[in-house]
Amino acid sequence: MDLTVIIPNYNGQPFLGECLESLKNQDHPFDVIVIDNASQDESASYIRDNYPEFNLIENQENLGFAAAVNQGIKASSSEYIFLLNNDVRLGAETISNLLKCIKKDENIFAVSSKMIQYHDRTKMDDAGDEYTILGWTRRVGYGKSPDNYVQEREIFSACAAASIYRRSILDEIGYFDENFFAYMEDVDLSYRARIHGYKCWYCPEAVVYHVGSGTSGSRYNEFKTRLAARNNVYVPYKNMPWPQLLVNLVFLGMGYFIKYLFFLRKGYGEIYLDGLKEGFKSRKKIGKVIYNHRNFKNYLVIQWILIRNTFKYLFY
Repeated sequence: MDLTVIIPNYNGQPFLGECLESLKNQDHPFDVIVIDNASQDESASYIRDNYPEFNLIENQENLGFAAAVNQGIKASSSEYIFLLNNDVRLGAETISNLLKCIKKDENIFAVSSKMIQYHDRTKMDDAGDEYTILGWTRRVGYGKSPDNYVQEREIFSACAAASIYRRSILDEIGYFDENFFAYMEDVDLSYRARIHGYKCWYCPEAVVYHVGSGTSGSRYNEFKTRLAARNNVYVPYKNMPWPQLLVNLVFLGMGYFIKYLFFLRKGYGEIYLDGLKEGFKSRKKIGKVIYNHRNFKNYLVIQWILIRNTFKYLFY
């Protein structure tokens, strides 16, 4: 098999049926590995009883999204890896269309699906992720009509909820950083790929339907807010060399402050601050990407993209 589908799962039994059934309707062969992070809702037994043809890895504790995905990657040997959240349903020919996109250019590291909201098919969920000098990640197209996102294009980061990755580049740049546990680990991975000169792509023909927050339970909650805040510190610290980090420090500070005000209105201000504090205190456990002068041009390109994305975020 040239493709392995990897699905991390934690208490996702209500979503698994539709997700796994939609895999059966695809027109390209692949292996499936489900990694269960010590679910307490009978997810593992549900998979064993109903989908014995799929490989199941059962963890004794919740290791987090990043660690579970890495387990799946290491347990596979295929040329391509398709990461899939348990609350995603695939449209027809999604996988074959993703493969067509990634095979167009050996410089493409990852391809993101056209993610449409499961409960409202007139609205987009994600048409690729963009990162800014404010330290914010933007889900392109969120809440807008899917009809506006029908063109292939380069993106900053592929959303790991439903994206395909090239194993050879994963082996070169490293897998998901398990220190992140969950959230922003896909942005970190795509950032590293860009430092090495690779790119991510958006494929509008690869349609999926995403429930959203199927594991965490809601779009805004204490768990998600704290982890996302912490990891928003990790991403620039890890991927920016010190000169670039100093240049962007004021903008990052502005971004953190504005986000604090946003979460304060949502009732999670203190939780967000706790996440930032944890990020700054624990940042040294994150291994920084080693600067290589051969990637200097790539850093300049990244800086330009961060500035451009910031203006797009604020004005469009």
